Amino acid sequence: MTELQAERAAMVPRSQARPQRWRYLDVSIALAAFLVLAMLPMFIGSKALLDFVIRCSAFGLFATSLNLLVGFTGMVSFGHGMFFGLGAYSFGLIMQRTGVPVPVAFVATLVITTIVAAVIGAICVRLKEIYFAFVTLAFQMLIHSTILSWVSLTGGDQGLRGGIPRPAFFGIDLTNHVHLYITSCALLVTGLLLMRQIAQSPFGYTLRMIRDNANRASFVGIDVWRAKLTIFVLAALFASTGGVIMALFVSGAYPEFAYWTISGEGIFINMLGGVTTFLGPMVGTVLLLILNDTVTRMTEYYGIVLGIVILFFAIGLRKGLMDFAVEWYAQRRSGPAERG
Repeated sequence: MTELQAERAAMVPRSQARPQRWRYLDVSIALAAFLVLAMLPMFIGSKALLDFVIRCSAFGLFATSLNLLVGFTGMVSFGHGMFFGLGAYSFGLIMQRTGVPVPVAFVATLVITTIVAAVIGAICVRLKEIYFAFVTLAFQMLIHSTILSWVSLTGGDQGLRGGIPRPAFFGIDLTNHVHLYITSCALLVTGLLLMRQIAQSPFGYTLRMIRDNANRASFVGIDVWRAKLTIFVLAALFASTGGVIMALFVSGAYPEFAYWTISGEGIFINMLGGVTTFLGPMVGTVLLLILNDTVTRMTEYYGIVLGIVILFFAIGLRKGLMDFAVEWYAQRRSGPAERG
């Protein structure tokens, strides 16, 4: 082993190496979570609750994929919402124009997202910090403007009209609300499991090294540009999957799905839930959707309430809810040991 290889290996502590049994534990937890969600309609027949979970699936995948960039790689993207919108429009247009089976349209959407993300990422990931953030925002505004101006294809500011065909496949009928709910839960759990495996893999710890010190990571032999481009494309794929779920849920796609406010919501979700814990974005998604549903029913001053919540987390907690909870729990556990 060369000196550089030895140093690179030393940068990942042995305690962080994930034994195979922990991967099986992740899979077991994912299966248990899916079974609980899948059985929910049997005990609770509330359509509003099922709708809430579907929306959580769409935005949860989007927000967690953004955290792969922000929390694990240190790449703050102001334009990540473009892939949410791209997924919704690509899937909707493929289903409307071609009539192919849903799985084929889904795979085609991921291929389109991969190509677009690779092109945009090849440009953006070479930039540093604030330049990366604003160039991704510029690309999002370009895609949003294209959606508005290409009326013959996208429907312009009216969005895709006429609904999205949802032919049955493998016994799954997405026109059935329960089938749509279970499919959304399956995509959510599968996406979270895959992102968890990425975050806990050697590649995931490489991303942490880049986040902490990109120059040092490059010095020990890591191709920083390639690693950043890879995670940029992977994050785009999961965000696009969230867009597909939303397109199926509303049976359409609208310019708001690709507007900069979607990226802003993703960043706010990560602020709410936290970026240092894997499930922080999911917690933030649930909190934001509950806040949206509650505040909009109680008052028309939604912006004021949202601003107060942001100030509470930014000035009061100074971290996301899951980050705060984990830190508090660690202090509680270490307290008795230190006193002893």
